[in-house]
Amino acid sequence: MPSPPTPLEQTLSTHLSRRLTTSTLRTLTLPLPHQIDFSSNDFLSLSASPSLRTLFLSLLPPHLGSGGSRLLDGNSVLACTLESRIAAFHSADAGLLFNSGFDANAGFFAAVPQRGDTVVYDEKVHASVHDGMRLSRAARRVAFPHNSVEGLREVLEGEKEGKQNVFVAVESVYSMDGDVAPLREMVQVAEEVLGRERAYVVVDEAHATGVLGAKGRGLVCELGLEGRVFARLNTFGKALAGNGAIILGSHTLRSYLINYARPLIYTTFLSYPSLALIQASYEMLESGRSEALQAKLHDLIRTLYKRLEDLQRTSSHARRILKIPSVCPRSPIFAVQLANPKALASSLQEQGMMVRAVVSPTVPAGTERVRICLHAGNTVEEIEKLALALEKWCESQAEENTEHQPLDTLERARL
Repeated sequence: MPSPPTPLEQTLSTHLSRRLTTSTLRTLTLPLPHQIDFSSNDFLSLSASPSLRTLFLSLLPPHLGSGGSRLLDGNSVLACTLESRIAAFHSADAGLLFNSGFDANAGFFAAVPQRGDTVVYDEKVHASVHDGMRLSRAARRVAFPHNSVEGLREVLEGEKEGKQNVFVAVESVYSMDGDVAPLREMVQVAEEVLGRERAYVVVDEAHATGVLGAKGRGLVCELGLEGRVFARLNTFGKALAGNGAIILGSHTLRSYLINYARPLIYTTFLSYPSLALIQASYEMLESGRSEALQAKLHDLIRTLYKRLEDLQRTSSHARRILKIPSVCPRSPIFAVQLANPKALASSLQEQGMMVRAVVSPTVPAGTERVRICLHAGNTVEEIEKLALALEKWCESQAEENTEHQPLDTLERARL
């Protein structure tokens, strides 16, 4: 017989029961076979690319595990060469590999802000930034309204008196909404208010890598801001079909992180197969072999947006039940907000389309949505199937006299 639960386990069970009661309990699910992928972050569909697989296998070294921390026995010529190569591709001075984007963000924000500094951040930045800030020596952490240039200006004006460094943390593309930061304007405001010697802009390019900019270099390169941002995070686990991440910046920043970033120092480094896959993905980007995929992805984005616009124009039920992006996204991420996203996600899954409902606490209460991600491997026919399924589901909800409130006042969501 199992042992009776301990007091701690009873407390944990109580917390889980509360989430179950409010339909916010997270569980691990397995993808169903042969479903159309409208969910993953495999934006360029490289995970199933025969070309990438062949290239990866040709680059696979004889060793498997790295064998230790980067500072002990886990370092390699391959890792150092990759860092220099990736930095050059993104027009940065230097780069430092991390096991994940989460590790990179957490390590950066825990280590780099100095005692007395301030971190100013978009209210919807990733959870990893928040974890890093909690461990930081920074004296102040101040949020500004999402993607608001004037909101950023107002917060920075409050930091003018003083000599402390001010870090501005933003993302190129936000993972739950798919909207793109007005980065050029934000950099300009930071420089105007505080000057380059006090304002240090840090950009998370996780969802822009491979998607935005020439050959997928990201938003910073697209806007020509390489010399005006302090640091960038690019990750390999989304459009590039691998895992791991790199922080791009100066040689001084790289050396500092090697000495002070605990997620780098106290963990076993990426395996050799992981490094080989990163190398293969960047060879695809550098050679231009991914450009057709990138172009097709943006064509599909426009196709889906037009279809959703048509649906809202022709269906009063869809207008009442669904809230779609107000402008065509530049990213492959569509947030379709509604009152009962789990029911819609379940219906789409039953029809062979993998989408996910995203609810509180992942996003704020009242901003629940079905998150739709497009991929270069999707087809126009698949998008038509999705749009038709959305239309029929809205009609079925109306027929069942399900009451839904308009969502015009919903705020946009944060991960």
